[in-house]
Amino acid sequence: MAEEENKWKARGDGDGDGDEEDEDEELDETAFKSAKDALLFAIEVSHSMLTAPPPTEIKKAEADSPTSAALKCAYSLMQQRIISSPSDMMGILLYGTEQTKFQGEEQARGGLAYPHCYLLTDLDIPAASDVKALKSLVDDDEEFQKLLVPSRGPVSMANVLFCANQIFTTRAPNFASRRLFIVTDNDDPHEKDKALRAAAAVRAKDLYDLGVIIELFPISKLDHEFERDRFYDDIIYNSSPADIEAPASTLWPIKASSTVDGVSLLNSLLSSINSRAAPRRALFANLPLEIGPGFKISVKGYIIFKRQEPRRSCYVWLNGEVAQIAKGVTTQMSDDTARTVEKGEIKKAYKFGGEQIAFTPEEVISLRYFGDPGIRIIGFKPLAMLPIWANLRPSTFIYPSEEGFVGSTRVFAALQQKLLNDEKMGLAWFVPRKNATPVIAAVVPGAEKLGEHGEQVIPPGMWIIPLPFADDIRQNPETSLIRAPESLVDLMRNVIEHLRLPKAQYNPERYPNPSLQWHYRILQAMALDEDIPEQPDDKTVPKYKQIHKRAGAYVVDWGIELEEQYQAWVKENRGAVIGAKRAAPGDDGSVLKKPKTSNAGTVDDNEMRALFDKNNISKLTVAAMRGWMDRKNLNSSGKKAELVERIEGFFERK
Repeated sequence: MAEEENKWKARGDGDGDGDEEDEDEELDETAFKSAKDALLFAIEVSHSMLTAPPPTEIKKAEADSPTSAALKCAYSLMQQRIISSPSDMMGILLYGTEQTKFQGEEQARGGLAYPHCYLLTDLDIPAASDVKALKSLVDDDEEFQKLLVPSRGPVSMANVLFCANQIFTTRAPNFASRRLFIVTDNDDPHEKDKALRAAAAVRAKDLYDLGVIIELFPISKLDHEFERDRFYDDIIYNSSPADIEAPASTLWPIKASSTVDGVSLLNSLLSSINSRAAPRRALFANLPLEIGPGFKISVKGYIIFKRQEPRRSCYVWLNGEVAQIAKGVTTQMSDDTARTVEKGEIKKAYKFGGEQIAFTPEEVISLRYFGDPGIRIIGFKPLAMLPIWANLRPSTFIYPSEEGFVGSTRVFAALQQKLLNDEKMGLAWFVPRKNATPVIAAVVPGAEKLGEHGEQVIPPGMWIIPLPFADDIRQNPETSLIRAPESLVDLMRNVIEHLRLPKAQYNPERYPNPSLQWHYRILQAMALDEDIPEQPDDKTVPKYKQIHKRAGAYVVDWGIELEEQYQAWVKENRGAVIGAKRAAPGDDGSVLKKPKTSNAGTVDDNEMRALFDKNNISKLTVAAMRGWMDRKNLNSSGKKAELVERIEGFFERK
């Protein structure tokens, strides 16, 4: 029973003091942050992988071989993780080398257990020394050529996968997310040996059973396109392990990078590896989704989009001989006596009518309980009825889970496809976790979206979008609209068309957060003893030269037309008060008086009902309201606000 109650709590949270009523109503993302990830690079070292691309006419071309580009990618990722994900592990395994090294020679059963496998960086939390060592290897050509010597004999992929299995088992046995990134240009390492192919398939299955995801980063040669189906389709599985913290779905196969030039190869590898670098971790698991009475499936919830901010990992006390990590302790004190207040003496209270209304812990729990966590479909509506302003809070991506109810995936897929094809959405009662405030949410189907290189950007599934209540909607301010002349609109259309983003879409991957990256860059420079940069690399700064080149002439034309239109408007409206509405002139040029509307006279029931529906009763005069109220035998004494309240109450009771 205790296990049943605790499964809704955030994973990774301690029991604390056991006060369930003290759980935050806001989303607790400690579980999203605490799940650890272990990532191992397996980079092939062969003559073709060490061959630099042919010279090109590109100005900033780099002569990076595929192996060198892969190591630079690993170095770049290690730089990011040492600060942004300090609890994650990372390692680099080179295979196909003449030298052999594995976790110290004494652990390698004579040093020949995994021949031609060189463990460059053991799987561990990256330290500053590891980053420096990898950087020196990448920058030092002599050391690079000395270490990366291809083996004379063939390399067994079964041996490489078994070596990776041993690394994950010994270094990260209890990690929720474990992944192996293979970078190679050999699409069939065992072309004529069926026994080695079968052995590799067995070792890959062992990794899958261990919960390790294998990701392939293929590289095509100048004279040969990489073919996945020749070997790697047999060792890379399309389904993910059942662990709730593992990625929800395996991404589509990555498009093979080309060795035409070092820049495109490096950029392509960086783009592909970065797209898979962050694991998609479950925020909640096995939450029941009730489609009808007694008809439930289980789903997982993920945060796909989340604002990243610099976070202080710990407090450090520096007044002693050695820096020590400080642990915070909270103590409740009495205002008048400064006495320490024990937990049992504290009660929950709310102010109401100037008084403190106290509640017992049991009453607080009962007040906050709106049923067990879950998603209950209460109806369906056309998707067009969901306005853009209804996105009140960040949405949650849900994906089926077979752990709670067998067959959930099939039912979920059928529902998602039906909603997608019919352009409909579901309305649901959504309680994400224990003691959370329930919300009415829209269940919106989402189609799969792929990137430029065929990588999966958004997986197929459904989104839970919390909808606002009536209390959350504020009345829009009254604004006067000044419509621009058609000539100005036409000229501005030319400016917009020449300044559109590529494919008319905003791609957030092109614009890193400059504040966050500057914060990480300073920390990196301090940790690695590098020179502190003078200014941040801000990719959000407009490229003024390109803007002027593409649309400068159109902007000038628009400015000239704007000045002409403004001068014409000033001439036409000379003497008029800016912002005041002008009355229409009469035949003799005199200003006609605005005739009195029904606000000054009688108002019939239909007009009053229409004003009530639009929340515009307050626009009536007091005389008009009192006249209507007298005909309805309502009390018409008092101020205008009181009259409005009585009229609104009259319609609300009907």
